[in-house]
Amino acid sequence: MPIQDLRPQKQVLTPEERVRRLQTFNLDLKYSAGVWYFGSGAGRWHDAYGGRMPMEQILEMCASLKPYGLAGVEAHYPNEVNEDNLEMFQKFTRDTGIRLLFASPNLFYDAEFEFGSLSSPLPGARKKAIERVKKALLINKQIDADFVVVWPGIDGYEHSFGVDFQAMRRRFIEGLAEAMDAVPGLRIAFEPKPYEPRGHILFGTTPEALLACQAIEGIVQAPENKRILQQGHALVGLNPEVGHVLMGYEDVAYAFSLILEHGRLAHTHWNSQPLGNYDQDMDVGVISPEQGMAALYMMKMHQYRGHFGIDINPERLPVRQALINSMDALKWLNDVVSSLDHEAVVACTEKPDVNGGVLEAMLLRALAPKTTKLSEPPKVQK
Repeated sequence: MPIQDLRPQKQVLTPEERVRRLQTFNLDLKYSAGVWYFGSGAGRWHDAYGGRMPMEQILEMCASLKPYGLAGVEAHYPNEVNEDNLEMFQKFTRDTGIRLLFASPNLFYDAEFEFGSLSSPLPGARKKAIERVKKALLINKQIDADFVVVWPGIDGYEHSFGVDFQAMRRRFIEGLAEAMDAVPGLRIAFEPKPYEPRGHILFGTTPEALLACQAIEGIVQAPENKRILQQGHALVGLNPEVGHVLMGYEDVAYAFSLILEHGRLAHTHWNSQPLGNYDQDMDVGVISPEQGMAALYMMKMHQYRGHFGIDINPERLPVRQALINSMDALKWLNDVVSSLDHEAVVACTEKPDVNGGVLEAMLLRALAPKTTKLSEPPKVQK
């Protein structure tokens, strides 16, 4: 499959073009779900609250969610998908039409990765991590994946005294580039996260991750990878997760806009997260729905055509209902976004001197129940 074209995301729009884009382009809410949270596992502070599900049962539940919009499943290599069970996933796709979207290399769990995976100063651990990425990329070639998510969860540090950060970052970047050149032609979707499980994770914020994308692309050597770059495509994109963005005290819409500006929004992960705090992975929309709504509006503005990955941790909720709730929340927020007077929104942002408070009044009315009696709305000066 040709690499997905993210270049239109970078288009610079005049106010008039922005209005037309918002009026004519609609987000396609194709959902995906990670198979890792279907079985309720033990946490750091408590035993498992429910029994583990075999993968056959997980995929059966996923099939039942297709009427709600589930179009893909996500998994890690080798613990959830591997050479031994790949045919089961491929049969699932043939039978249901729900894709195995990608097989992400698991670089954070194994004991050998105690001091990092691709960034590890220990040659044996780093070599194992590079080989794991290569094997994962081969699996992704077989499933014709559009991209492969890479999360450096165990690559980082707790205290900074004496650490050669430059060498740490370089080891990670060079290791990932080596694997990408061994199995060329696949886009990486890098997922930043500021902390947890490490005190500080490498490339943990949106700007740092964008720098990592450029650094990796700057050293790949395989002809197929260079050809992709010469055509102006991003070989390394991002998979921002709403919760991770908020853990870093970033504004979600602003963070997404930075990624879109560089044509690198390959995939998205959705959940709810108290600002800062530990990574809670709550259902979409239960906290700060205005952040999700603003991000959706930004994505609509810049023609995002990818999936909406639901990345939650429903420890105390039935996983099926938690997924339905999250998909419903995105439908709700997207309907609010689509119902707005886009010409008025653009007028408010372009002429704030004569439209003070008007945008806030519009959003209030878009979210309020129809039965709520509100004041006469202010007029928009266009």
